[in-house]
Amino acid sequence: MTQKDIVRESYLPERTVRYALSRLREEKVLIVHLSLADARQSLYRLSVRENEPAAMAA
Repeated sequence: MTQKDIVRESYLPERTVRYALSRLREEKVLIVHLSLADARQSLYRLSVRENEPAAMAA
């Protein structure tokens, strides 16, 4: 999911989403990949923590 996708689905301002994504990256909650379709965009997904049950990670 890109930052634009998150803004569109959440109806939050771009600046709020950008700040939240940076905080989640700092806390190692998100994994960030470059988009193969458009290298200018990043794709975000939740990371799975080792001590987290599999049901909670989905």
